[in-house]
Amino acid sequence: MADISRPGSLYGAVDLGARKQALDAQARREAAGPQSAAASIVDVTEETFTTDVVEASMAVPVIVDLWSPRAPGSAQLSPILEKVVGELGGRAVLARINVDASPQIVQALRVQAVPTVLAIFQGQPVTGFAQVLPEPEVRRWVDELMGAIEKFYEANPSLRPTFEDAPEGPAEPPADPDLLAAEQAIDAGDLDAAAAAYERLLARNPADEDARMGLAGVGLIQRTVSVDPAEIDRRLGDPGDLEAQLVAADLEMLSGGVEQAFERLIGVVKRTSGDDRDRVRKHLLSLFEALPSDDPALAQARRALSSALF
Repeated sequence: MADISRPGSLYGAVDLGARKQALDAQARREAAGPQSAAASIVDVTEETFTTDVVEASMAVPVIVDLWSPRAPGSAQLSPILEKVVGELGGRAVLARINVDASPQIVQALRVQAVPTVLAIFQGQPVTGFAQVLPEPEVRRWVDELMGAIEKFYEANPSLRPTFEDAPEGPAEPPADPDLLAAEQAIDAGDLDAAAAAYERLLARNPADEDARMGLAGVGLIQRTVSVDPAEIDRRLGDPGDLEAQLVAADLEMLSGGVEQAFERLIGVVKRTSGDDRDRVRKHLLSLFEALPSDDPALAQARRALSSALF
């Protein structure tokens, strides 16, 4: 049976927009070229530590990768850090430090294991970890770090870097109040309020993709909040249990199995007819709403659905 276990984080489950962010980041990297990501990554020595880490951290967080060519874990973790930090477009710096060549830094930072990752901000270590994490966990850690930095600047606006101090890059427009209200409602677990905020935003701007995706994500949670995944998994043994197939697809979407959810429902479309087929088709279209319009999985699923219908 497919893994349709419930996601652990409410906000993470709704935030299917992470796929959109990844696509946007990829587009920015392609437009800016390889030098853009490289500018956010520096190799640090004991001689350059003060300038490249301590002083740099007064404007942006510096993520320090303490690695060693002798540590297999470094070979796994370092490329992930380079990828994730490179996608931030200069909003953070990755400082790579070879611990074998920098014993004084190791002593000063009290490094006990390799690899170790530390975030330095305003000249001080603020968070870190000392283990090999998979890419999703690294992304979550970086997202939490960047969120904490933004809250710091909101509380201390005079310390926010000026245009001259900040890394080069386009300024982002202020977030829509209803979008912020929706995100706050999600954080508070109030899905009805989140849906209402997204609906208000869409009423004013029907083309707002973030609102469309957010509303679809909230709908997924609302449909599955009282569902027992084990019970749905058991019911999937009955090919005629249409409701189980629909709920299983919802759970797969929330667990990140987007392609798996699409394939499931397209398969059901192929083997049903009449009202049942139309119900599944409409449900699949509602899942499409949870993804950015340029998501490759969406284009592929639309083609497959068209083939299944005609």
